[in-house]
Amino acid sequence: MRWFWLDRFTEFTSGERATALKSVSLSEDYLHDHWHCYPVMPNSLVAEGMAQTAGLLVSEAYRFSELVVLAKFAKCTFDGEVRPGDTLTYRAKIEQIKDAGASVAVTADVGQRRHGAAEIFFARMDADAAAGAGPGPGGSKADVRLFDPAHLLHWLRLVGVFDVGRRPDGTRLRPEDYHFN
Repeated sequence: MRWFWLDRFTEFTSGERATALKSVSLSEDYLHDHWHCYPVMPNSLVAEGMAQTAGLLVSEAYRFSELVVLAKFAKCTFDGEVRPGDTLTYRAKIEQIKDAGASVAVTADVGQRRHGAAEIFFARMDADAAAGAGPGPGGSKADVRLFDPAHLLHWLRLVGVFDVGRRPDGTRLRPEDYHFN
């Protein structure tokens, strides 16, 4: 991920649910480019924040061992605006998880007001595709990764997954429990 549309997690229960926050600040560049003289956070970026919250929850359920990609938004609705000074609260709950992927229900609230709701499906990529082991130039196999596990681990620490993360039995999630190849 190049841009992060959440600031930190306040709850993270492995394989079940997560809550993340995004504070919308007037200093963010996209607010000045969307509508001149009327800064609002585009709903497409709110949807991305919901997808990032849900995607990390699903990825952790698969132990960050392979690439999980957004397959589709089955439903996505918005009501109102998100303005500078607002704080978005993203709540994601895994509805169903299978070998092929997962379905997650996600909401985005501003204070007590529901701003958005979505049902998002994520798919798991096979290990060869995630490692970039497909044919490279000249038909050879390349070892180009679609994501860097070390960067992912660093970002998970920054947004507090390991500060608040728990397993369903209450034990803490720890970075050393995950083996990135």
